[in-house]
Amino acid sequence: MARIGLGYDSHRFAAGGPLVLAGVRIDHDRHLAGHSDGDAVLHAVTDAVLGAMAAGDIGELFPDSDPRWRGADSAVFIRRAAELADQRGCRVGNCDVTILTELPMLSPHRQRMRGRIAELLGIAIEAVSVKAKTAESMGAIGRGEGLAAMAIVMLTRTDQPGGDDGNRQ
Repeated sequence: MARIGLGYDSHRFAAGGPLVLAGVRIDHDRHLAGHSDGDAVLHAVTDAVLGAMAAGDIGELFPDSDPRWRGADSAVFIRRAAELADQRGCRVGNCDVTILTELPMLSPHRQRMRGRIAELLGIAIEAVSVKAKTAESMGAIGRGEGLAAMAIVMLTRTDQPGGDDGNRQ
């Protein structure tokens, strides 16, 4: 049995860096504004894992009205989602992420982002894909006002024969 989840997040840019995406610090003159660290990639992956379990969304588990999450490292969110999956007899089989932004250029950081997501989910780097696309100068993202991230994950059952596909690290 497999379950698929889709996640999405977006944040506007604010003055001052660094930019944190997929748990990786990127030298940039702007960061993402948010209640936590604003890591739109990890937020999208967290929502994808939660969505695959039909377990709500990141805002339900970690509401921005709770001061505990102000400035929090988004690694906490994704780890908790992976824990919940494990408690339900599931694990992430693979994760595919697309980041929409005009700047900065993300290709030099792709491998580190893949590695960090894999580490946080407890899966092999080969099971994680990270792509970056532009908005071709259209809309708020195209004007450089912020960025967005989309993620899709597949959860597989670990408590059934054939449920662990060997992607664990």
